[in-house]
Amino acid sequence: MTNRETLEEKISRWRHYLQRKQAITPVDVDELEDHLRSHIENLLGAGLDEDEAFLVAVKRLGSLDEISREFAVEYSERLWKQLVLSPEGDSASPADRRQALLAMAMALAAALAMKIPALFGLQFGEHSPAMPFYLRNLSLFVLPFMATFFGLKRRMWGTGWLWLSLPFVVSGLIVNLMPFGARSHTGMLTAIHLPIALWLWASYAYAGGRQPGHDQRMNYIRFSGEWFIYYTLIALGGGLLMALTQFLFEAVGLNAERALQEWVLPCGAAGAVIIAAWLVEQKQSVIENMAPVLTRLFSPLFAALLLVFVAAVVWTGNPINIQREVLIGFDLLLVLVLGLILYSISARDPQAPPGHFDALQLLLVVCALVVDGLALWAMAGRISEFGFSPNKLAALGLNLLLLTNLAWSAVLYARFLARRIPFIRLERWQTGYLPVFALWAAVVAIFFPIIFNYR
Repeated sequence: MTNRETLEEKISRWRHYLQRKQAITPVDVDELEDHLRSHIENLLGAGLDEDEAFLVAVKRLGSLDEISREFAVEYSERLWKQLVLSPEGDSASPADRRQALLAMAMALAAALAMKIPALFGLQFGEHSPAMPFYLRNLSLFVLPFMATFFGLKRRMWGTGWLWLSLPFVVSGLIVNLMPFGARSHTGMLTAIHLPIALWLWASYAYAGGRQPGHDQRMNYIRFSGEWFIYYTLIALGGGLLMALTQFLFEAVGLNAERALQEWVLPCGAAGAVIIAAWLVEQKQSVIENMAPVLTRLFSPLFAALLLVFVAAVVWTGNPINIQREVLIGFDLLLVLVLGLILYSISARDPQAPPGHFDALQLLLVVCALVVDGLALWAMAGRISEFGFSPNKLAALGLNLLLLTNLAWSAVLYARFLARRIPFIRLERWQTGYLPVFALWAAVVAIFFPIIFNYR
């Protein structure tokens, strides 16, 4: 029996289960089956096999119908085993083994790429004079291998590889030919913004060498959120392993700190990027139930934080002190809020009606808007008094982009809550805005050093 025939048998079993309950009409069963098949096709397009796609789709459909939820609960043990273990038990399929070997090869290549500069006397280390070089090139040591993993997994052919490699090659030439000084502010801006631009460009490989559309960009947002969770867990485990390693070697009078800092830390951090990507690809939607939990936990916390901050500013009348560290902190806060909003959108069922959590999301967006406005006001005063600098202009541009994104998101959320537009309008606004962030990041990374004479 083929995989497709097995899938049809599972759908038929699910349909009979609903009919046995005698609490749902045949018309409703047909409608639910349409929803189920739509979910399955989307999951198959995202890379899951037929068994995984069916079980995850049933779990998703549980939020639409009580009986379907019972079916999902009844088969929850099999669902978990299906997602965590391979379908054949302890023996993985040849395709799974090939993907695992490909991921390990790309991770090893990224780890080795981190040490190639050491052959030319450029050592990695906190106090090393070569550290600015490593920071500017960090994304170029890692992201090409992640994009290659996506391209090979999606079987990208032809000119797709040329278009994929072109931005990486051009970026590598530009950032290494620019005459950055040892304490160049524009060099640090390049180190911060280039990974953002190249990470978003990797979505081209994620889409199989095609210009990503709305669905692919939303899938890439989901992937990025899940990748962040996996990478954080790997980093925490790696940090604990390094601490234990140093402890054990110190117990016998040996100092492993240099080896850990120069080899284990950079190579492990680079390789973990690809391993985390492989884990997300291999077990997509394993943590899809974690996404709503995380967003529902942190959305009210961030909203409360921003509300308290705005109230404190109004109560005390103290302006925001725009120093470089404060500037970076505000930008990081607003980017985290936007990331939380994006992850919330990606984890939400677009067919579900407006609810209390959507109202909370609107509150979070409005609070972020107010904070962004306060930061822009303080920033404008600082610029008018002391003039432009690379950091201020980069922060100003980012805050204006965030202001535009958040303002229209607030309008769309309000209209959705009023049931005047479907939720897909908000999704399309966010996925359509991603290239704007990528373009700005590329401008800051490549053109700011030239504009400000590499200072």
